[in-house]
Amino acid sequence: ILLWADIYPGATVLEAGMGSGALTMALLRAVGDKGTVISYELRPDFAQRALTNIRDYVGAIDNLIVRSKDVYEGIDEEPLDRMILDLPEPWQVVESAAQTLRPGGIFVAYTPTIIQSQRVVEALRAQGSFVLIEVLETLLRPWNIEGPSVRPAHRLVAHTAFISLARKKVIRS
Repeated sequence: ILLWADIYPGATVLEAGMGSGALTMALLRAVGDKGTVISYELRPDFAQRALTNIRDYVGAIDNLIVRSKDVYEGIDEEPLDRMILDLPEPWQVVESAAQTLRPGGIFVAYTPTIIQSQRVVEALRAQGSFVLIEVLETLLRPWNIEGPSVRPAHRLVAHTAFISLARKKVIRS
């Protein structure tokens, strides 16, 4: 996600759906001291668990803003450089993303099903402010390498998900 979203030092990144805080920690490392991560988490228990994990692993963080707010109802901060969503219905955020992302900003939605990704892509296309729209599947497949025998592992415990990406248009006059 960090690579596909092109997270860079000094960026302002909105994350919605903190989970355990693992991605939040990676985002904080990537934006560095001069960047900001703004996390929207609707569930206070999830936000508290994530903050506890972040403090336990990283320590005090000055450039993390946590909002106990439903991102579907709108985004207070702008302009944003990047937006990372891990939500059940990320297509509901596309209009807010168009309003708050800088021109050239990147939108990323992580979803467990292709049907969700399809809805994200349809919303991005219908909104009209986004280009370079694509969907990637994440799948890790272990391999066995033993001498001349090189093959996928017999047992695959798979978890797959989909990453939908888009870049906000830059309008040149």
